[in-house]
Amino acid sequence: MRDTSKNQGSKSAFTRRAFFKGSSAVAATAALQGQAALGEDDQGTQVVSGSQKITLQVNGEEHQVSVEPRDTLLDVLRYQLELTGAKPVSSDGSSGASTVMIDGKPMAASTMLAVACAGKEVVTVEGLVGDEVPAAFVEHDAQQCGFCTPGFVVAVRAFLNKNPDASREEIQAGLNGNICRCGTYANVVEAVVSLAKGGK
Repeated sequence: MRDTSKNQGSKSAFTRRAFFKGSSAVAATAALQGQAALGEDDQGTQVVSGSQKITLQVNGEEHQVSVEPRDTLLDVLRYQLELTGAKPVSSDGSSGASTVMIDGKPMAASTMLAVACAGKEVVTVEGLVGDEVPAAFVEHDAQQCGFCTPGFVVAVRAFLNKNPDASREEIQAGLNGNICRCGTYANVVEAVVSLAKGGK
């Protein structure tokens, strides 16, 4: 039988033990450098935790609310201010049912953190009482179950504020962020066309 002990004792031999020792040293060094860099980047960042008081401007009125950093605007509107027009249909805002206006722009309240809305003007469907848009929806029978209607009404109001003379094609493109499971799109578009053409 052949003796291999001479080769194993060579100083230049590459062993698994040497490989793992070297790898561990490299990994430890990289981890320490990463922590140091992270610490430098985070020096100006403040982490907020726990409940805090903020002021929300909703439908022209100031409201003092207590919120957690994770609370969405939709949560605060529905469960603290009892404004239930905006609906919790999709957490990613893809349905458009939670649409509100924030500083005049249509936004999904389900994707906005309440703390980010402090100091901004929030308008919900409840703030559009007496507006011509809900009246046009009624006149053109633009709702069935009505679950999506508040989001559509707010989206239409925001759209018409910027596009008062919009064409039918522009209206269809402008409202493509709102979904109606009942399929009343045709009537919704007719309601908006009547307003864009200088309806009631």
